[in-house]
Amino acid sequence: MRVSIIGQAAFGEAVFARLREGGHNVVAVSAPGPAGGRRPDALWQAAHEAGAEAIDTASLKDEAALQSWAAAEADLCVMAFVTEILPEAVFHAPKQGTIQYHPSLLPLHRGSSAINWALINGDAETGLTIFWPDEGIDTGPVLLQKRCPIGPEDTVGSLYFDRLFPMGVEAMAEAVDLIAAGKAPRLAQDHALATYEPPCRDEHAEIRWHEPAHRVHQLIRGTNPQPGAWATYRGKKLRILDCRLQPGQEPGMPGRILRLDGEGFDVRLNGGVLRVLRVQPDGEKKAPAGEWASDAGVKAGYRFRQGPPSAT
Repeated sequence: MRVSIIGQAAFGEAVFARLREGGHNVVAVSAPGPAGGRRPDALWQAAHEAGAEAIDTASLKDEAALQSWAAAEADLCVMAFVTEILPEAVFHAPKQGTIQYHPSLLPLHRGSSAINWALINGDAETGLTIFWPDEGIDTGPVLLQKRCPIGPEDTVGSLYFDRLFPMGVEAMAEAVDLIAAGKAPRLAQDHALATYEPPCRDEHAEIRWHEPAHRVHQLIRGTNPQPGAWATYRGKKLRILDCRLQPGQEPGMPGRILRLDGEGFDVRLNGGVLRVLRVQPDGEKKAPAGEWASDAGVKAGYRFRQGPPSAT
């Protein structure tokens, strides 16, 4: 089958390689083009090395690039990790249309931060959907879905790289094979069950220490590594990344540092204790929490709060 791919980064590259291994002819690739001396995108580089035509994804909004895209005469377009908003003509150019990967069980968690919100909301499972995009945001008919559990210590990073990434590459290959065999379904989503969340940004990632312990833990896991849940220390943001939730209730107010050691520090929560293992101070590199606390002179008894920090 003649396939075109729109994507980027390691996932786009992996889908490109997997489809070629499966015997499909990748006739055109769209990825972020090299600019400003940046390192080439992984999918762009893979296409270049394989001799496939590569088009800068941003340029697909222009007529000349659209004509080149259509001239590839692909049977099917595969969207693997696309962040640009593209014109409808891009999707309709191939004879059999376009399919897209989405890291949730649609119609749940439509939007660009599906993995974040599944964790933040405390879902017990998630998965991926390969669907036929339409004019809505993740609203098109479903071709196939795969499910996976969410572990109690999963983060956005672990859930994506350990499960949704490899599952997604294989699901894309399976979907293309189904289309080539004329066996691909188009199952309408139940829009009454749909949820949509906005892109997960800093405004959603502030830690509210008064909330129940499991909610604080979910927020930190659901924003790790990006955008990073944050508190303030001495007037600057401190992103709290790797952590563990420990049972038990200890005296004190929520957000108070109970103790510190070389590994990290413990923070009192409502219904548990947060063991903080890795942090990122504002404008600095990620660091082991114990090392940061020692360098910053953090003392037991300091209390993180919303708004201006307090050392009392």
